[in-house]
Amino acid sequence: MKFLFVIPLLFLVACSSPKTGTVSVRPQELAMVPDDAIRYPELTRAYHVGRYADPNDGMVMHEQHIVYRVESMSRWNLRSGPHTSEVSLNTVPAHDPAFVAFPVTDAVLAEVNSQKAATVAIVAQAKQLTGALEQFQAALNQAKSNLRETAALRAAVEHLEKRLLTLEAGQQMSTPTSNTMTNAIPPPEDTLPAH
Repeated sequence: MKFLFVIPLLFLVACSSPKTGTVSVRPQELAMVPDDAIRYPELTRAYHVGRYADPNDGMVMHEQHIVYRVESMSRWNLRSGPHTSEVSLNTVPAHDPAFVAFPVTDAVLAEVNSQKAATVAIVAQAKQLTGALEQFQAALNQAKSNLRETAALRAAVEHLEKRLLTLEAGQQMSTPTSNTMTNAIPPPEDTLPAH
């Protein structure tokens, strides 16, 4: 009898187990690779997965999404191509165009020569302008020194004019000016009347 109540308990436990969803996988179409390719590219596929419950955690459900998987890594193409017999072992490697000299034509040579002549003319004019600028700078310095000397001489002349005016004014004050001159002879001192 003890075993009878265990049976319904087992049915309850069986009903409560999590249900797993179905995963539908649809692979992506393969990319066509030409036979003369040197390397095969990396092959990735996208799988569209529908809604399902996480098998590790019954409390988590995943919504439908895309899963990308690398099916095969990139690798060398080791098949012999259609033109392998044409390839020789003594081929010269292609030059980098950055290091290859530009083809010289008459027009290019004429343009280079005209640019060289223009550069020579510009350098000569620059030297001439530099010389003229140096002469102008020297003349400007001379004019500045002449201006300073002129200002000093003007100040000295003004000072001398002031001294001259003060000397002339001092001379006029020291000379007597008597406008009442008579022809009378002053009387002798002993003949003066006594008071």
